[in-house]
Amino acid sequence: MSLQAKIQDVFNEPACDKNQGKDAKARKKGCSKPLTPGAAAGGCAFDGAKIVLQPITDVAHLIHAPLACEGNSWDNRGAGSSGSDLWRISFTTDLTELDVVMGQGEKKLFKAVREIAERHAPPAIFVYSTCVTALIGDDIGAVCRRATERFGLPVVPVNAPGFVGSKNLGNKLAGEALLDHVIGTHEPDDVGPMDINILGEFNLSGEFWMVKPLLEKLGMRVRACVPGDARYLDVAAAHTAKATMMVCSTALINLARKMEERWGIPFFEGSFYGVSDTSDALRQLAKLLVQQGADPALLDRTEALIAEEEAIVWQKLAAFRPRLEGKRVLLNTGGVKSWSVVSALQEVGLEIVGTSTKKSTVEDKERIKQLLKDEKHAFDAMAPRDLYAMLAENRADIMLSGGRTQFIALKAKMPWLDINQERHHPYAGYDGMVELVRQIDIAIHNPIWSEVRRAAPWDDNECMRDTNIDAIDVDFVAHTRKKFVETTADDLAEC
Repeated sequence: MSLQAKIQDVFNEPACDKNQGKDAKARKKGCSKPLTPGAAAGGCAFDGAKIVLQPITDVAHLIHAPLACEGNSWDNRGAGSSGSDLWRISFTTDLTELDVVMGQGEKKLFKAVREIAERHAPPAIFVYSTCVTALIGDDIGAVCRRATERFGLPVVPVNAPGFVGSKNLGNKLAGEALLDHVIGTHEPDDVGPMDINILGEFNLSGEFWMVKPLLEKLGMRVRACVPGDARYLDVAAAHTAKATMMVCSTALINLARKMEERWGIPFFEGSFYGVSDTSDALRQLAKLLVQQGADPALLDRTEALIAEEEAIVWQKLAAFRPRLEGKRVLLNTGGVKSWSVVSALQEVGLEIVGTSTKKSTVEDKERIKQLLKDEKHAFDAMAPRDLYAMLAENRADIMLSGGRTQFIALKAKMPWLDINQERHHPYAGYDGMVELVRQIDIAIHNPIWSEVRRAAPWDDNECMRDTNIDAIDVDFVAHTRKKFVETTADDLAEC
């Protein structure tokens, strides 16, 4: 299938009920409209594909591009890994102008694959197409097929050059690459009735490790977590699982739906953010496994575990409620966090005064409407000046967002907490909920905010009068400042 046909297929998503309610022409645009190249919010298609695939830890990731396309790959998203560090190295062919003019791209790519295979011997190599190599016509598919035959290991082409669309499209194209070349290529000898897949979980700051012990207590085995802390052979054997949980449908709904069509693996969309959502996710997984033939006693064991864990977490959260109840939160994120984090924060009495729906699906927005009392609190995008106004006018007590908007809160001298992929604390599961509330409490009650909001001594006459230094004459200081300003203004005018 050509890249253009693949893109059309990805955006004609049958698993989206809203999409199927459209006419044939509108349906081709899919659940999320591709953005204009150059205006791709959150990154390009290449970036999106790399985000989904790079956390597969034992795979060598080779970027076929000039050096600038690769940039700094080491820990750029904070995905936790318990295995090999090979995925963090991220190789590049480092194409030069001479390589492009002389048509040496494919030859250089083959040599790079050979060097990686001989030096690192990974179980597989993923090769990423980029804008430059796609425009000059390098056939990475042909090179990967030849390299697979020559070196005896899977060399997987990932055809997602940046110019074809947004990061979200790149997520989906990465899922298609897994379907076409990886999933179903390995048959494990330990298939069991309690095997599950987790899709769209990136293990940011190692937060999936806070959920995995809960699954293991119930006897569930995570056959493949895509992509968080994944291994190539586990992903290749993902077709043997009995149930799938979709954490971020915006990214990999096509992967979950096609795995259900090909191998009969039922899936549902859930969240591990918040007490109620974590409990619901465990119930849904148990229910699907029982429907697939697991022991019905799993349902009772799941309820017992949920009751035990919820009793512990509510006791821990009770200490924070008096300090946080009624505090107002401005949430400037998107995707699954636009509703899952809302639900989590409301459980401890926090009030949501606004949440961004950027990069959220229609289903995400429907969940937000159900969670929020006022639909006006949901906004698609808010200009930085409007975010600043909300904080400066004290209409919110804290902003939760990504690192790119932190300076808006800091300029307004208001608390801010990182909720996106760069964060350093895990927020998933029961323990993650406690950690999230603890970090919000620390941010809001940090004494630094009362200090930075105080007027400077030279701007506060009362402060100057209260000082014990008799030599300071407040009127003299004010007169001197006035003359300085006037003199400076005159000098600037002359310039």
